[in-house]
Amino acid sequence: MTATATRLIGRAPLPRVWDLRPADVYALVAGNGLIIAAMWLRHGGTDQLSTISGSITAIGQLTALLGTYGALLQLVLMSRSPWLDQVFGMDRLTAAHRWLGFATVWLLLGHALGTTVGYALGDGSSVLAEAWSLVTTYPYVLMATVGLGLFIAVAVSSVRYARRRLSYETWHGIHLYAYLAIVLSFLHALVVGTDFRDDPIARAYWIGLYVAAFGLIAAFRFGAPIRLNLRHRLRVANVVQEAPDTVSVYVAGRQLEQLAVRAGQYFQWRFLAGDGWWRAHPYSISAAPNGEWLRITIKDLGRDSARANRLTVGTRIFAEGPYGNLTGARRSRRRVLLVAGGIGVTPLRALLEELPGGPGDLTLIYRAARWTDVVFRDELDALARLRGATLRYLVGRAGQDVPAGPLGPGWLRHYVPDIADRDVYVCGPDRMMATVARSLRTLSVPASQVHQESFVT
Repeated sequence: MTATATRLIGRAPLPRVWDLRPADVYALVAGNGLIIAAMWLRHGGTDQLSTISGSITAIGQLTALLGTYGALLQLVLMSRSPWLDQVFGMDRLTAAHRWLGFATVWLLLGHALGTTVGYALGDGSSVLAEAWSLVTTYPYVLMATVGLGLFIAVAVSSVRYARRRLSYETWHGIHLYAYLAIVLSFLHALVVGTDFRDDPIARAYWIGLYVAAFGLIAAFRFGAPIRLNLRHRLRVANVVQEAPDTVSVYVAGRQLEQLAVRAGQYFQWRFLAGDGWWRAHPYSISAAPNGEWLRITIKDLGRDSARANRLTVGTRIFAEGPYGNLTGARRSRRRVLLVAGGIGVTPLRALLEELPGGPGDLTLIYRAARWTDVVFRDELDALARLRGATLRYLVGRAGQDVPAGPLGPGWLRHYVPDIADRDVYVCGPDRMMATVARSLRTLSVPASQVHQESFVT
């Protein structure tokens, strides 16, 4: 089983498009934030401001409410909801998750510090003595402290310096503790939180928020993948060497003609064999869906990706998805430019096969450091001939094998003179994508025509 660039075997159904706008999401988030602030005022939040200790305690209470709300929003962002994925795309959701996560930790730290200092001033004791008293005598404070420690561990692992030094598997494992941290914090809030303890309406409201957030997690992180895999029974059908460090895995299953997926999307894949079967990794499909098989292409970038070339035919697969909106659904112009870097060509190769267009409508620029890093060359050449597409390889050192700044605004305009009138799809290493983004801004390409996602291949 191998891919063909000369015909499509079939046509898979397209994922559902949801009638949801970013403004709707922003309004819902802001509206709930205002309700939370209003409840704090209703429960006498400003009544404590007459004293220094009361003011500090009041700040601690407000930051607790906002920090808890931030943690629940984090759950929603981690739920892999198809609604949010379609509206914002995974890059924007990931960025929001990152910065909201840091803000949440600072708010919860503010709660811990404000409450402790405020109580200490009110009791006339030292901060350390008050902290010890709170942890050892107040209900569930020790549990909440453990939860805060887990939140801090997750935040520290997300700092760029630490993230670059942690394997994906370690980083992902640490992040799973965020669920435990939220549960521990909920038990603390349920017993001693002002909103929970004294106001049944507020208590019901907050419990509703928790149920909604965990409901999205249950539905989309667990329910949807279980349903998909029970229905399609995915398995490895073939493994093909594409380059010295790159393999393609062909995936077969039942009723794949009913699996709604677009070129440019990706799944979280688990190969249920050997060590590491429980860890999921994001890989884009590297051929247009055809109803008979899916293909992913994996470059050896770490311990788990290196296992791909040892997979055997028949190995069972557990997949979650599809995710991502680097798809033809975002297309707004007749002509399209695809800019790929290294293994980032995988979703763009699928788009080159799937996107409608006549001669001259599709252009692919492929940047790679070495010719050995170029994958699908024969397929890309055949697809370009079949589709009447323009294909340009930029391979080698800048200023030697290729022009200096080959993806700068001057050269991009040289390669594609009508670039401002095209949709531009970009996928590759972060540095390359940042370079292309700057070039497109310089060339006045509207942001609505630029579609990119980070390295999800």
